[in-house]
Amino acid sequence: MPLNARAVYAKQDADFVPFASRRSTVHSTNGIVSCTQPLAAVAGHRILSQGGNAADAAVAVAAALNITEPGSTGIGGDMFCLFYNAQTKKVHALNGSGRYPAKGSLEQVRKDLKLAPGEVGSIPQQSALSTTTPGAAAGWVDTIEKFGSGKLSLAQILQPAIELGEEGFPVSELSAHSWAGSEDLIRNASPNFREMLKVDAAAKDGVRPPQAGEIMKNPTLAKTFRALAAEGKSGFYKGRIAQEIVKVIQDLGGYMTLEDLAHHAETGTQEVDPISLKFTGQNIKSKQTPGTDGGPNEGVEVWEHPPNGQGIVALMALGILEELEKAGKIPAFSAEQHNSAEYLHAVIESLRIAFADAAWFVTDPDVEKVPSQGLLDREYLAERAKLFSPDRASDILDHGSPAHNHCDTVYFAATDRYGNGISFINSNYAGFGTAIIPAGCGFTLQNRGSNFSLQPGHPNVLAPYKRPYHTIIPALVTNVADGSLHSVYGVMGGFMQPQGHMQVLLNMLAFGYHPQAALDAPRICIAAVTSDDTDRTVHVEEGISDAAVEGLRRLGHKIDVLKGWKRSQFGRGQLIRLHYDDGKLVHSAGSDLRGDGNAFPMI
Repeated sequence: MPLNARAVYAKQDADFVPFASRRSTVHSTNGIVSCTQPLAAVAGHRILSQGGNAADAAVAVAAALNITEPGSTGIGGDMFCLFYNAQTKKVHALNGSGRYPAKGSLEQVRKDLKLAPGEVGSIPQQSALSTTTPGAAAGWVDTIEKFGSGKLSLAQILQPAIELGEEGFPVSELSAHSWAGSEDLIRNASPNFREMLKVDAAAKDGVRPPQAGEIMKNPTLAKTFRALAAEGKSGFYKGRIAQEIVKVIQDLGGYMTLEDLAHHAETGTQEVDPISLKFTGQNIKSKQTPGTDGGPNEGVEVWEHPPNGQGIVALMALGILEELEKAGKIPAFSAEQHNSAEYLHAVIESLRIAFADAAWFVTDPDVEKVPSQGLLDREYLAERAKLFSPDRASDILDHGSPAHNHCDTVYFAATDRYGNGISFINSNYAGFGTAIIPAGCGFTLQNRGSNFSLQPGHPNVLAPYKRPYHTIIPALVTNVADGSLHSVYGVMGGFMQPQGHMQVLLNMLAFGYHPQAALDAPRICIAAVTSDDTDRTVHVEEGISDAAVEGLRRLGHKIDVLKGWKRSQFGRGQLIRLHYDDGKLVHSAGSDLRGDGNAFPMI
């Protein structure tokens, strides 16, 4: 498929996309914040207005989202980011994910779960055994120290979120829906459930989930932020907050200790080398590349965070798709074939092949060797592409051997007037995570440990001080011609994330959709193949044509069309595209209609 090398809009007529796009792309020449919650976007905008850069704004957004959308994210979870430095044109990656407690061995966990020898099993998501060390707090501090402007203090950056917690904020629609659906989970997870429900004398126990438009306060979380602002990492990983984290986890049968938290404060966040794939598409024309002042279009370089994140799935799937084009197994899809059965079949099968490898190889590279470069090797991708059949859905796939070939979540994006960009993701994992609340802290603890394998010998098997397979992934795109920033983007939602990355990127690059339309377009989501999951369902979003659905069924796919609230399955994305016009850098952003948020421009 030829990459579209034009500016943000492929066409100027309003009906160039075959579905309703209820939002307009937002433009600015001085930076944009795009996220799932308007008040959090305002928090980031405020930091940019005070002289902060994209990294400073991102941390402000992360904290504000913890207040306004706690069913997706929080300081009790993890974070990853990619930062593009406009001066050096270098992409940096920061891994802020936590490790399993030192006293939590595979043997002890299997014993606690009463697993018989040979039984695979998994850690329940609502168990204290699924808690890993919260990495977000340290990650926020390190993001500011490594990539921030240096003009604002941590206290200034956290101030908007502190005010939202202390003074209260009106709850958004989708956040209220998530809160209501998780009420029982919150109530049953820990004795401190009242901290994250709204006071109402007429309700059970005097509290209930807040409804859309009602004022919700979280003064205990604001107090947590004040401690982090005043004392840095020590304010979270030592002292009162650390003691309460350890107490509630140990009271509920988990293994976390004060030593685990102190260890993360000292060694937890890592700056790592990002991984990338150069993507050109078929029959690419020599045209001006958006984001540059001119020159030939040599394609783009798509950047992802390396394992233990699953961003490599998106890169592998894109590479496999490109190899299928080169081999003549799929055509260079035209605009009319967007979301057709033939196109979606190629996307589905490329993702299936990539997930089959990731389910085995993605783990903590500090503990196990992860062959990232081997998995992205073009010869290896071409070999894996041979598994594709244009005529039928694949059977259950096993992982390959790259050594033979040369060895709920929130995502948000921000750019600034200097041309820097940050792709940032922060998550509790499943909704409110474990929903376990440390007393007097106002946040829930993540359940990321449930992603460990309990199968001895598996690369992602649980071990002390090990990080699990991580679903949250930020993405970023640069222009190959000159290394300039093309886009900052991501799509949140568990195993949907690399699938969303692939589809949104192709909507923009191959089919010429502007940022908002690229996010609005209906998506598909396959059930990711993990070591103990053989669900072959393909979830299809309403809006994809009946002809495409029936075509996929004829190819042997098990199809489930999702409508209404169930569309949350397809994630919520943000996208900021950059290009030059009249000598000025233009930032053009979209925000997913599946979320409450918006793109907020600087003036």
